[in-house]
Amino acid sequence: MTAYDTDNIFAKILRGEIPSFTVYEDDETYCFMDIMPRSDGHCLVIPKTPCRNILDATPAQLAACMATVSKVANAAKVAFNADGITLQQFSEAAGGQEVFHLHFHIHPRHDGLPLRPAGVMGDMEVIKGHAAAIAAALT
Repeated sequence: MTAYDTDNIFAKILRGEIPSFTVYEDDETYCFMDIMPRSDGHCLVIPKTPCRNILDATPAQLAACMATVSKVANAAKVAFNADGITLQQFSEAAGGQEVFHLHFHIHPRHDGLPLRPAGVMGDMEVIKGHAAAIAAALT
């Protein structure tokens, strides 16, 4: 397996070198908004420790991430009055992974509404508001 790249964008976000819109944070995980959202409320959960993907994750990293995914997914469903949630995780390039730091995509979903195309930059003020809505639903 390829070594973890400490200069990947999510590692830089964790070090505060790149700004992000925080949704939730605890000692082991960080949840922030995707700036190319495929749905309103599209956010990401990552471990705070180095890990390329699910193939090299420790049981502790996976458990911490899934606890945060559950918490945030429920809040996102409430915040966006969603009918459901899509959870995505891609591992290795052949599996669709683009950023090589373990991450889980949370997409609030509404019946009949498809995900938007990938790779389209979102409106930062709207994304900031979505982060606030999910964070408020967490309390």
